[in-house]
Amino acid sequence: MTDLVARFDVDRAGGGFSLRVDLRFPPGITCVMGPSGAGKSTLMAAIAGLVVPSQGRVALGDTVWFESAQGLSVPIQQRRLGFLFQSLALFPHRTAIGNVEYGMPRSLPRAERHARAHALLAKLGVDHLAHRRPRTFSGGEAQRVALARALARQPQLLLLDEPFSALDPELRQQLGQLVRQLVDELRIPSIHVTHNVAEARAMADQVVRIHRGQVAAVGRAADVLRDPDLELL
Repeated sequence: MTDLVARFDVDRAGGGFSLRVDLRFPPGITCVMGPSGAGKSTLMAAIAGLVVPSQGRVALGDTVWFESAQGLSVPIQQRRLGFLFQSLALFPHRTAIGNVEYGMPRSLPRAERHARAHALLAKLGVDHLAHRRPRTFSGGEAQRVALARALARQPQLLLLDEPFSALDPELRQQLGQLVRQLVDELRIPSIHVTHNVAEARAMADQVVRIHRGQVAAVGRAADVLRDPDLELL
């Protein structure tokens, strides 16, 4: 099992926003919370390699993804991570199995990619969608296909940026339980951005609260989310 360590600063041009973090993400689920504009998505983007920090270090175990002192910044496609966006970003012209195959190395034989994609869809309970396109999916089905695509790269880190925000409470709970099961099986760190306190209490091994670009609190869910007023955030 491997921890992700993220110690970096992000400064946007013009001085309008800065993010300062010094965090460790162990295997399991870390929920990142905070008001809109606090820096949650910037944190995820910097870890993924979509945003380059002004200084610092990002490392997954002994594998360094970013090191400002060495001028090192590994491209996102070379980082062993799966990223599930709020918008899902499924390709509308590809079938479910085509979307999942897209995340796999082209060095794999086509038959193997196809078999692996089918197995992932089956694992997530949506193999019946294999040859259908996203416009025909329900919200929950689309989430499961997108999650299968995120897992297709056999990631060592899973990033989830508010993926369940548009779903009803029952479906959110079902998918939260599914993610919990998958992360436990894979034994990898997962960072889950959410505004939903109940969701964080149910899912998180660790909670990080960010406010105005600073880490305001980090610890067990029972401790960080103890304040009942958090329900109002």
